[in-house]
Amino acid sequence: MTDAKGRGPLADLNRLIKENRVAEYSSSNLALGMAPIEFGSGTSRWEWRDQPSGALNPFGTIQGGYLTVFVDELFSTAIASILEDGEWAVTAEIKVTFLRALSAARLEGQATVLKRSRTMAFLEAQVRDGRGQIAVSASSTWAISRS
Repeated sequence: MTDAKGRGPLADLNRLIKENRVAEYSSSNLALGMAPIEFGSGTSRWEWRDQPSGALNPFGTIQGGYLTVFVDELFSTAIASILEDGEWAVTAEIKVTFLRALSAARLEGQATVLKRSRTMAFLEAQVRDGRGQIAVSASSTWAISRS
C-alpha cells in the first residue's frame, strides 16, 4: 500500500536505513546471526556472529553462498541509504572473491557506494575475519528505477 506521495513499505525501509535505526531493521537473515552495526550515507557495516552449523560446508568452513548472502545485505543497505523517495534498486551484477577460508567466528563487513548515476550504482564490499584480515572482497552493479 502506498500513500498519496507514492511511498510505501520500501520508502519506510529506506528511511529507516537513512536514519541509522539499526535496531529496527528487519531481515530474514537476522535469524542466521547477521546484524547491522551502522548505516551511513552510501555505507553500511554489519557483523555476523555465531554462524549456524547449516552454514558450514563439509570442511567446517563457512559455505560461500552464505557469505554471499552476507555481502548482499551489506550492498542492499548501502544502496538503500542513498535512494530518494520513489526509487528502488536491484542487483544487476555481483562478483564475490573468497580470499581465504573462514571458520565459524565473528565476521565484520562493510559496503560503500563508489558512484551513483541516475540509473546505476557501483558498490564495493569487504568482509574481515576476527583478526581484521580481509577474507572476502566483492563488487556489485545496481540498476536504479523510479516507481
